Amino acid sequence: MRIAIVTESFLPHVNGVTNSVCRVLEHLARRGHEALVVAPGPGPDVRDDRLRLTAGVPLPFYRSFVVGLPSRHVTPALRDFRPDVVHLASPLMLGTSGVAAARRLGVPAVAVFQTDLVGFARRYGLRGADSLVWAWLRHIYERADRTLAPSRPTLDELRKRGFPRLALWARGVDDQRFHPRHRSTELREHLAPRGEALVGYVGRLATEKRPWLLAHLADLAGVRLVVVGDGPARRRLERLLPEAIFTGFRTGQELAKLTASLDVFVHTGADETFGQAVQEALAAGVPVVAPASGGPLDLVRPGHNGLLYPPDDPAAMRAAVATLASDAALRARMGAHARLSVHGRGWAGVCDELIGHYQAVLGATPAEHAA
Repeated sequence: MRIAIVTESFLPHVNGVTNSVCRVLEHLARRGHEALVVAPGPGPDVRDDRLRLTAGVPLPFYRSFVVGLPSRHVTPALRDFRPDVVHLASPLMLGTSGVAAARRLGVPAVAVFQTDLVGFARRYGLRGADSLVWAWLRHIYERADRTLAPSRPTLDELRKRGFPRLALWARGVDDQRFHPRHRSTELREHLAPRGEALVGYVGRLATEKRPWLLAHLADLAGVRLVVVGDGPARRRLERLLPEAIFTGFRTGQELAKLTASLDVFVHTGADETFGQAVQEALAAGVPVVAPASGGPLDLVRPGHNGLLYPPDDPAAMRAAVATLASDAALRARMGAHARLSVHGRGWAGVCDELIGHYQAVLGATPAEHAA
């Protein structure tokens, strides 16, 4: 097949949307399919005929987050490529041009819902805009032939909001990169020379992730807090947590080693449609403490591979972390279950499911496409 991927985010910006698109591209290439990517600039620092860049603007309050703009160049790019299917990755602005181009060219479109934009807007002070944002998203997604939700809670929310033609498509995990064998005694001794339990957060340091909740863990006895990631909230967080270790942004084997070397993984974001960092920690054999909302509800089984806390109850988060940090036997048992809980969630199987969704919309009748 020939797949045109119109994505709201792409390299060099690293986030959940970019990561998913890159894994999909790798898998399509392995399976012998051809792909074109249409994405907002600046794009990766390499020339690639399979990439078409459009205009993008950084958000004024989050300069590293670039938003693609609608573009008249999308239709001719897709017409030249002649795709069988258009894949819309978290469509918002550029995605409107993608779905319009698909309709003009008579090509089926699969839209992937990934970002909780309503929650994002609310965290940045745009209160009262929920109905407007939902209406805009529904306007985009109802024109796709199929919308893929990453978790059951998100699927239920989209169904409640009137989104049509829904299906579940979760995210994969590199279960060889994120593996308990990467746990490093040397790294642990460096990070916690007095033998403290290592409690870690991995993710963007930005308002929508609520990382300031980590301040409620600052004085836990026998705990060393490790913060992996970067973002506009980093300086504020460093002031709140002067004793914590801030590693900055990490990826690849560095990230794998850091994750596997933790004793407890703590997540603070309450607006996750999936929770990729949570899944990576589970694959590394690390028990997870996460909010009982959104994507983590599909990943964390309380008392089995981690603990959940009410999203707006930092005292409950602190109590859950303290429970695991003080009980090595409990952590070991949950860590073993954590690894098993993501068995079969590798990217190869997950991307084959995606190809199945492509084939399904290709097999739909013209009347179904018109509907």
